[in-house]
Amino acid sequence: MIPKKSHIYPALNFRKSVLRASMLCLVILAGMLAAPQISLAQNKEFTRSFFPDDRKGLREARRNIREGDRYFTDGWGNIEKALEYYLKAHAFNPDNARLNLRIGESYLYTTGKDKAPEFLERAVELNVNTLEVYYLLGVAYQQNYRFEEAIDQFTFFRQSLTPQEAIQRRADIDRRIFECNNALQLVKNPIRVFIDNPGSHVNSEYDDYSPVVSPDGTRLFFTSRRPVGRNPRQDRVDHKYFENVFVTRWAGDRWLPAEPVEGRVNTKTHEATAGISADGQTLYIYRGDKGGDILESEFNSSRQRWSKPGKLPRSLRTRGSRETSIVYTSDGRQVFFVSDREGGFGGKDIWTSVKNERGRWSEPTNLGATVNTEYDEEGLYLAPDDITLYFSSQGHNTMGGFDIFRTEFRNGRWTRPENLGYPVNTPGDDLFFVMSPDGETGFYSAVKPGGYGGSDIYMVTFLGPEKPLVLPIMEDLIATRARPLRNILMEGEVEVAVVPMTILRGRIMDSETDEPLLAVIELYDNETEALLAEFNSHSETGEYLISLPGGKNYGIAVKVEDYLFHSENINIRHADVAREIINDIRLKKVEVGQTIVLNNIFFDTGSADLRPESYVELGVLYKMMVDNPSLKIEISGHTDNVGSASLNQRLSERRAQSVVDFLIGRGIDRERLTYKGYGFERPIASNETAEGRQKNRRTEFEILEK
Repeated sequence: MIPKKSHIYPALNFRKSVLRASMLCLVILAGMLAAPQISLAQNKEFTRSFFPDDRKGLREARRNIREGDRYFTDGWGNIEKALEYYLKAHAFNPDNARLNLRIGESYLYTTGKDKAPEFLERAVELNVNTLEVYYLLGVAYQQNYRFEEAIDQFTFFRQSLTPQEAIQRRADIDRRIFECNNALQLVKNPIRVFIDNPGSHVNSEYDDYSPVVSPDGTRLFFTSRRPVGRNPRQDRVDHKYFENVFVTRWAGDRWLPAEPVEGRVNTKTHEATAGISADGQTLYIYRGDKGGDILESEFNSSRQRWSKPGKLPRSLRTRGSRETSIVYTSDGRQVFFVSDREGGFGGKDIWTSVKNERGRWSEPTNLGATVNTEYDEEGLYLAPDDITLYFSSQGHNTMGGFDIFRTEFRNGRWTRPENLGYPVNTPGDDLFFVMSPDGETGFYSAVKPGGYGGSDIYMVTFLGPEKPLVLPIMEDLIATRARPLRNILMEGEVEVAVVPMTILRGRIMDSETDEPLLAVIELYDNETEALLAEFNSHSETGEYLISLPGGKNYGIAVKVEDYLFHSENINIRHADVAREIINDIRLKKVEVGQTIVLNNIFFDTGSADLRPESYVELGVLYKMMVDNPSLKIEISGHTDNVGSASLNQRLSERRAQSVVDFLIGRGIDRERLTYKGYGFERPIASNETAEGRQKNRRTEFEILEK
């Protein structure tokens, strides 16, 4: 996603004004500077007076500098090429101030930032004739966790500026000092995590970033700048290969080699991952042409391919603006997206829109100054609780570049964003954070030492608060000598919202023919009676997938015209772990003699009083009776075999009567309803197990007339 110069890592450019200033050497010193570092080292120019006996080597070194300058001036994707030529010239003459400056600055634009300080320090020793070296040295120290030294360099640079220069540069310098002070605090209180590179099957020697995890956790989509096809195209601006969307699949113990997604997603321009729907059937794509828009692509299960991306609703896109990242709430009724449209606080902001009952999206509104800053916000992820929003920002209390933050929607407003903490966040760019369905691991993009090249995708495992260990034997561990395990490392840590996810998936079919059905799946909160979301099964395969956060008692109603509805009950506690449920659903046609179990009708033990959690299911049953005015049904109650036959028969009959009374009370003609209790006469499972007895305790209805 590279509209303009760079969409992915603009902070790596350290602001275009800095690049221009250092390249043009705007500030010329007349004499020795009262700098933090003073040296009498001699600066050797590339002239015959310094190299009288090696004219050939001198000519070659000059040529290398000219080539390096040409690539350096072109910038962006050519910095590493410039470095190749500069380093050849440096091998001939390591004591040239300007060359050391250029090499040090060039390393700041690459994965070799750790090499920048030595060259910039050498440029200072050789009395390079530009103040900019102190700013760049401050940046180099900041990138290498030498924050106090960085503050010294930024402070000296600021004090050395003329009043006019100070007006132009003060905000940037003050921001750098602010970032270093933030970093000092964050590094003092690291969060307990494992950060792992998933390996060469995912990452490459090129930039890989913007991970998107499917709801079931089996597929990882991401953006890559690696070459694709026989004649891969390169961008004219940064000279890197065009972005394409890749996917890798989890094989149980490893990620399989990534490949371009099948279908019509990737084209000759930039395509990048921007999000995925709650059911995993829609992939949101950023396309870089025509100003930059988010498109949506549907997955064809039968062909295992993604469709040609189509446009989002008009209100969610703006001509002349870029929308780059998008997330929806679990019910699909609210959307959050990143855009640089007019009316923001500066750069790219986070916006939101709500869908009304007629299916129309409201005019987008800005999330406000609490969340958005004068800098860029990017890379959205909405937790399954629908109130915790993760995003990256160049503002707030970053350590430098983009850091990952979280905010929550509480009491009608967004909380102040909290930095996710070190070592997840670094002085570089940390972007595109997403969580896996297990609620304990996540993925994000960063440039780290030891990576495969450029930006890589990393997996982070959150360990939670550390428990103090007091066993004496632990004192002998090397790790405890460096930092005793008795220290609590979680002080001041931002808590990552861990919401256990249950994945419900399967197929919806005709009970007689096994033909796939296009069904409407309604998801309810049984306790609040709220309709949380509506989904559709796939029209060609009947497949469906629903992500269910923990902490709710869910009622699920599956509906197809001319078929009886089917109900499921899934009660997920907060303490439950992530799991996957495979459930194929076979629907019965509306015919005399057909029966279905009402899985969301609840009674207290030994009671015939309907519990409030039953009202959702009763409402679905009521609507079916209204939609089919000629239907006559029998409601039947059933029990397990615990207790006497007479007691169970009376209890089952009273429970069936409670359902009938409810429907009559809502206006259904009593002539259309009968009820009967069968006790434990008609078991559908063994009464020898607790699970079987639970299945036998049920309420059913049977069609008597249609």
